[in-house]
Amino acid sequence: MPTSQPQPATRPVALVTGGRRGIGRGVAWALAAAGHDVAINDIVEDEAVGETLGGIAGHGGRGAFVQADVADVAGHGALLDAVEAALGPVSVLVNNAGVSVARRGDLLEVTPESFDRLVTINLRGPFFLTQAVARRWLAAADDRRRRIVVTISSVNAEMASPNRGEYCIAKSGLPMMTKLFALRLAEAGIGVFEIRPGIIRTDMTAVAKDRYDTLIAEGISPIRRWGEADDIGLAVAALASGAFPFTTGEVVHVDGGLGIARL
Repeated sequence: MPTSQPQPATRPVALVTGGRRGIGRGVAWALAAAGHDVAINDIVEDEAVGETLGGIAGHGGRGAFVQADVADVAGHGALLDAVEAALGPVSVLVNNAGVSVARRGDLLEVTPESFDRLVTINLRGPFFLTQAVARRWLAAADDRRRRIVVTISSVNAEMASPNRGEYCIAKSGLPMMTKLFALRLAEAGIGVFEIRPGIIRTDMTAVAKDRYDTLIAEGISPIRRWGEADDIGLAVAALASGAFPFTTGEVVHVDGGLGIARL
């Protein structure tokens, strides 16, 4: 497990799933800049991992990489154990890992295999990882550390895209997941939030870059630019700071106003 330069373990620890690149990298760097040590998780270990860990160190934090598949519920305990061994107990969980459809196409041609893949990775994995983290937090009843869960969803939690229906369905479960865990964990002082990105410049959206360039230029969102991973990172860092102690279960739209109903 590669790690960045060790420092005294005095900072809260965040776990960012899917943190190797894209939105996950932006979140990891923002959390490091805001005073966290950050563990990133992904199923792939490549040069992007080193780049992200280098950025965590450059922003003042310790970093660690744990290779694991969040869809493998049986492996969640080992993932959390590895993070704790490298950096310490997790205080902030960021459910970011997710995949898009393998092929955009007709809703009437969605296969059971594609549907199951999207739901398993994008919804089932985050649900049970949040459950595993919450159980550990509640078992440490005498520990007064601030604890936060942030789940990265999508504007497709509400906005329908028939050419990737299984993605929309999987993402639409995350707002309810957020509300359920917010209710269950509020008494323990654990804040649970959803961040709903709009059109963000990542490898996932690169396949539709020309289309999105046109839509943005035509004003699909009031703020006429691509969203960046840093935009999501800033929102996560604000929530993780504990600046909203009387708020839980809420969605933060980071979408340039895309989701505002207009006439």
